[in-house]
Amino acid sequence: MIRTGIIGGAGYTAGELVRLLVNHPEAGIAWIHSESQAGKPVAEHHPGLVGDTDLVFTDQVNLEGIDVLFLCSAHGKSREFWEEHPCPEGLKVIDLAQDFRDESDGYVYGLPERNRERIAAARKVANPGCFATALQLALLPLADAGLLQGEIHVQAVTGSTGAGVKPSATTHFSWRSNNLSAYKVLTHQHLAEIRRSLGVGDNLHFIPVRGDFARGIFAVAQTPCTLSLEEVKALYESFYASAPFTWVLSGPADLKQVVNTNKCLISLEMVQGQLVVTSVIDNLLKGASGQAVQNMNLMFSLPETAGLRLKASAF
Repeated sequence: MIRTGIIGGAGYTAGELVRLLVNHPEAGIAWIHSESQAGKPVAEHHPGLVGDTDLVFTDQVNLEGIDVLFLCSAHGKSREFWEEHPCPEGLKVIDLAQDFRDESDGYVYGLPERNRERIAAARKVANPGCFATALQLALLPLADAGLLQGEIHVQAVTGSTGAGVKPSATTHFSWRSNNLSAYKVLTHQHLAEIRRSLGVGDNLHFIPVRGDFARGIFAVAQTPCTLSLEEVKALYESFYASAPFTWVLSGPADLKQVVNTNKCLISLEMVQGQLVVTSVIDNLLKGASGQAVQNMNLMFSLPETAGLRLKASAF
């Protein structure tokens, strides 16, 4: 049994991570750290876990008693954590913040569809961002084939959980409901890891949009392409043939197909020499905690799908 510890247990991604780990056939949770919730039952703070766990949040950290540590705190907090805590020999680490996505300090960038073998051999993995996951999966087959030569324009709509658990002026229900707004136009922090992974430089332009739903990312990318639609589809299907969670559809993709799953679904269209790629994921699962468990499975030589055969709603 893999013994796991979680830092930053009060957030949305940690709540999803707990939900996955308490049902994982090969993993168990040793402790969940939260300074703000210490001493409180985890299921009291994450009500969806009622009946699934009797764990209580702790403000103590015991790195010697676990096999893998999940860092779920805010961006910048992971580096602070390691400045205050020595990392035991042999401890594996999966960081869900953006602190090490540049692969500094020995971390491997944790997108399985790109780095499966490297992740399997890694001791430290930096989980990709949610937008970064959706956009890379939309474009990786083209990048790998050297076909991202022109301008790439992407718009992606995200649910409110992407902004984290702490409420703000642009996340509370009365503002978000029946509303849309663009933000961080062409400057989003995930651009750095996307461009680095795809090798595209400044010719990728990204506009993120706040949606009026709780979870999911709906991304649409557009770029010039000289291949036929049939050739592009064959390219994508070949690239993702060994990827258990990424699927190329024959029809359109929509959010209801992926919410509450670890899937990425991709649809392809060719319009007047422009390839249009739609990529949809659940931002809390394939965009965060589900992908973190997928990486854990690879790091411990488990089936990649262990504990992640989650089903979307039929309606």
